[in-house]
Amino acid sequence: MIQLENIHKVYRTKTIETTALNNINIHIKKGEFVSIMGPSGCGKSTLLNVMGLLDEPTSGKVIVADQEVANYNSKATAAFRNQTLGFIFQSFHLIPDLSVIDNVELPLLYRKVNAKQRKALAIQALESVGLKNRTGHFPNQLSGGQKQRVAIARAIVGQPDILLADEPTGNLDSVMGNEVMDILLQLNQTLNTTIVMVTHDENMAKKTHRLLRIYDGSQVA
Repeated sequence: MIQLENIHKVYRTKTIETTALNNINIHIKKGEFVSIMGPSGCGKSTLLNVMGLLDEPTSGKVIVADQEVANYNSKATAAFRNQTLGFIFQSFHLIPDLSVIDNVELPLLYRKVNAKQRKALAIQALESVGLKNRTGHFPNQLSGGQKQRVAIARAIVGQPDILLADEPTGNLDSVMGNEVMDILLQLNQTLNTTIVMVTHDENMAKKTHRLLRIYDGSQVA
């Protein structure tokens, strides 16, 4: 589902050059749940952004769902990303002025799904994370764990093949963190969704199929 070959990512300014990723080679199969660990600033989030087609590598090949998108224009890349990938972020990224159901519907707007179908799919996604009774609430009326559940519902509403999660339990206490992790495990087991998760939590990482370690932009395990 995800294939990275000889990936380098270098950020350059007039005075400095910073290597964020150095010769990364990763193959992730369909249905795998893979975690990525490493110290802060080691390149984990950059790596996830490259996998998610949010950032282009300086060199190397990125293949997602059998598609090499290097030659896609920005519109085609965005459409492919919307159809294939779901994103979960540590800070939730919910829109405060929108209700829960409107937040969840957002990815479907870009697919031009009609209003009736959007609502039905959003309710289905919220039901799968145990929040069907919160459709009319707003983000400021939710706990941290509930916000992350809404973010997961938004990520899966379009039924993506791949979920990319950047520290999905990082802002949660252990109880809520385990609840969110259980949802991700269930998605992986019941829908065979491929999941890549960046985490600092060794206990969460041990629940996944495979652990990749990144240090100073290089893959060390």
